[in-house]
Amino acid sequence: MTDRPIYDRVALIGLGLIAGSMAHAMRRGGLVGEIVGTARSPETRDIAREIGLCDRVVDSAVEAVADADLIVLAVPVGAMGAVAEEIAPHLMPGATLTDVGSVKRHVIDTVAPHVPEGVHFIPAHPLAGTEHSGPRSGFASLFDNRWCLIVPPEGADPEAVARLCALWQAMGANTEEMDADHHDLVLAVTSHTPHLIAYTMVGVADHLRRVTDSEVIKYSAAGFRDFTRIAASDPTMWRDVFLTNKEATLDILGRFTEELFVLQRAIRQGDGQKLYDYFTRTRAIRRGIIEAGQDTAAPDFGRTKIEDK
Repeated sequence: MTDRPIYDRVALIGLGLIAGSMAHAMRRGGLVGEIVGTARSPETRDIAREIGLCDRVVDSAVEAVADADLIVLAVPVGAMGAVAEEIAPHLMPGATLTDVGSVKRHVIDTVAPHVPEGVHFIPAHPLAGTEHSGPRSGFASLFDNRWCLIVPPEGADPEAVARLCALWQAMGANTEEMDADHHDLVLAVTSHTPHLIAYTMVGVADHLRRVTDSEVIKYSAAGFRDFTRIAASDPTMWRDVFLTNKEATLDILGRFTEELFVLQRAIRQGDGQKLYDYFTRTRAIRRGIIEAGQDTAAPDFGRTKIEDK
């Protein structure tokens, strides 16, 4: 519990997993005075009201941002520019506008032109999530010991950046500042391309008619099962990610294809030492992730039932 709220009024535009988890985490720590939320879908707004996700749920983004000193864009990255244009005339001078999208250059290019003078635009990206979406999916501990990358544009106000960092840290996250283009390359390696590969692998299984649907489901070992978990992620969000981080994703996908050819050749030639050495290097990366506290060696990856709701 903080001595006083970090922000007086937070407007959440979009009420899915990340925004919902922010609401729970902000309440857990008493970090803000009031949480106002909205979503495009009336059904989503009704559910948010039913479960008491926010202090107030309103019907429009314009209404949500009134007198808010922090506005969070938690909509698919492809929609952020249009939302920013809609709310821009109604933002309070001195307020901070941020986002939680997993692509940053596109967000900056489409949102920044609409931000009025006197409003601080500070993009951010919490590296946390599950395959679930919607207002019921959030939980307070989602960001605990995860990273939130803060991507301030050139000339961003240091005090506004520090204040946003303080909020994310109080919600349990570690924070680090990063350049937008480097962020998009890093995420292409650590998130975007792995998701694309997962979607592809599940699609391949769907097309292998020699393996029946029941066999795919019944005999799914950990490898394929975890591909399906990733491939169950929100399709709208990931469509927009690949369309807006096209260059970095294609770059890493090309490198992945080269590595795949190396392994294909080793298997064809019976080069066991090549395969052993390769797998030894990749195993060390997994150990590093566990030692950094970013996952657990538990068979279920530490994903408890509360995180799967």
